[in-house]
Amino acid sequence: MPDTKQGSGGLRRVRYVLWGLVILALGAIGWLKFGAPALEDMADAGTAALGQGEYRLAATDGGEFTAETLKGQPSAVFFGFTHCPDVCPTTLGDIAGWQEELGDAAKDLRVFFVTVDPERDSVETLREYVSWVPGVIGVSGSPEEIAKAVKAFRIYARKSLLAGGGYNMDHSSMLLLFDRNGEYAGLIGYQEEDARALASLRKLLGS
Repeated sequence: MPDTKQGSGGLRRVRYVLWGLVILALGAIGWLKFGAPALEDMADAGTAALGQGEYRLAATDGGEFTAETLKGQPSAVFFGFTHCPDVCPTTLGDIAGWQEELGDAAKDLRVFFVTVDPERDSVETLREYVSWVPGVIGVSGSPEEIAKAVKAFRIYARKSLLAGGGYNMDHSSMLLLFDRNGEYAGLIGYQEEDARALASLRKLLGS
């Protein structure tokens, strides 16, 4: 007579394995959608074109943020918004921790926080928002200019309406790195291990 308990246990294990594969697949889709630049665009145009475009934005240090701004010093560029509930404050906290670990070398790294929510994030609002992380420069501008920058950096950004009114912003969550020539030099993923993130930054600063 078949052992029904053993059979049901086997089926249960199969279901767990299948659900695990589904979760992994969904996680991969989410990363491709929110955590990385559009891969098809990068394949078409090459990563050297990242950050290049005709956008002209205002920065919290009193200057402008354009494609030319990326030249001269190593830079890290992050797209977010001040009403962000988790990803943006977490990333700013990570940046503060990496700056501390890098010590004096961190002074050579420029960090730009570009809003994807220009309707609510003025330069003044961003100045206060990033003020607790040394050296981080907030960037804002008109919706039209922000849209140009989003396209130039191949960032995913989309308004998501909330049930109770208002809206949130879905957006890519990685930190884009650029060398002294303003050329794309890699990325740091959201909540990447500190050792890997610091290795990428040290390589960038030494290039």
